Amino acid sequence: MTAAGDGPWLDDAAGRLVRPFTVSNGRTRPTVALDLMSQVMATGATPLGYLGPEHEQALDLCRAPVSVAEVAAHLKLPAVVTKVLLSDLVDGGALTTKPPEFHHNPTDRALLEAVLDGLRRQL
Repeated sequence: MTAAGDGPWLDDAAGRLVRPFTVSNGRTRPTVALDLMSQVMATGATPLGYLGPEHEQALDLCRAPVSVAEVAAHLKLPAVVTKVLLSDLVDGGALTTKPPEFHHNPTDRALLEAVLDGLRRQL
């Protein structure tokens, strides 16, 4: 249960009232190498140091393995800000990370065409 005012600061007309980089204290570089497809998962350990509300939200999302891109989408934050938050949690021992596993070259033309065909079928 959350008290009034514990949620994100939003205004229907203006959107988020707290600037995204305020969430990461102006930091734009994560301490851990993460890309959008990196998988993160909670370790179950209590994080070290201060956790802001966005850190806690991110940690809740990571109970099962999830990609950095998915966390950013759920938090409605830019990817770079999300990477900083997640790296804070990795540094604090609350998250573990692993790079994405590619069975194919991610820039393989056949793979990209298959993705494009799938997207076209969805539209």
